[in-house]
Amino acid sequence: MDEQFMRRAIALAEKGAGRVDPNPLVGAVIVKNGVIIGEGYHEKYGELHAERNALKNCKASPEGADMYVTLEPCCHHGKQPPCVDAVIENKIKRVFIGSDDPNPLVAGGGIKKLREHGIEVCTGVLKDECDALNEIFFHYICTKTPYVMMKYAMTADGKITSCTGDSRWVSNEKSRRITHEDRNRYAAIMVGIGTVLADDPRLNCRIENGNDPIRIICDSKMRMPLDSEIAKTAKTVRTIVAVAVKDAEKEKALSEKGIEVIFAPDKNGRVDLTELMKRLGEMQIDSVILEGGEELNFAALQSGIVNQVKVFIAPKIIGGTGAKTPVGGVGIELMKNAVKLKLRAVSPVDGDIMAEYDVVKE
Repeated sequence: MDEQFMRRAIALAEKGAGRVDPNPLVGAVIVKNGVIIGEGYHEKYGELHAERNALKNCKASPEGADMYVTLEPCCHHGKQPPCVDAVIENKIKRVFIGSDDPNPLVAGGGIKKLREHGIEVCTGVLKDECDALNEIFFHYICTKTPYVMMKYAMTADGKITSCTGDSRWVSNEKSRRITHEDRNRYAAIMVGIGTVLADDPRLNCRIENGNDPIRIICDSKMRMPLDSEIAKTAKTVRTIVAVAVKDAEKEKALSEKGIEVIFAPDKNGRVDLTELMKRLGEMQIDSVILEGGEELNFAALQSGIVNQVKVFIAPKIIGGTGAKTPVGGVGIELMKNAVKLKLRAVSPVDGDIMAEYDVVKE
């Protein structure tokens, strides 16, 4: 029964995707005499946390009840008061927790306070599933930089475009739906200026009630067209252009369009991706989908900022020595120096294959 109630809490937590960052996804269920009497989740950043929502929604007195919560209750004042205080005040008898909170402001403090007040605490209930909910939050809270997922679709022979540059569509409709679900979940999406110049994309989220991610364009030479779809919609969708040159006149023009400019050059006159991630973290951007193109993908892998790779493989062969591949750049000279990946999952997607990897950090 413990796992059944925690699975319900996990399902509730997932409803907050795309609306709570940089906070974690959290769900809570309150059970009395084997029956759920209250449930809730963290619905929006700055608003009530899961535990307080569950208590607010109780249909009966929570005194003596059990609470199932996917993440250790907080014990510090932030946008909201400590959740442990609400649990104690409402005389919850037992608390079942999925994940421990690595946030230094919590980090076991919530569990300790509950036990000090005579509340029985059981930890590690469906820990792996609860941890998976918040790999973005755990990375961000520990490193202060965004979790980066590189995503691309390619043919069975490794091409992302034809020899003429045509790329619509490599993957199928269901695969593209997953891409937009990720855009809803992640805080930001990042591409290189080459993608903007070639495709003039909007980089928005096209699912019902979805949230458009913050758009980040790596544009070393500040070539962003002022008549591009990105520029035309920058006053409604937050947009950041990272540059490696200074041009006061162009920066002013971009600013008038509503675009924020970050100056982050490396020694080679390109955008320093490590520094950019640090700056984005300071702006409370906790996660980034990297959608290339090939030059930016290589630079990102080379810099070590990528945490996960998600690949959609379409059952097509297109050939062509001039057809683009997912990762370009100068390449890595020796096979022994290749970026190492660890397979996390392979799933069929209506004929496509979705392969997900973790980047092995050496």
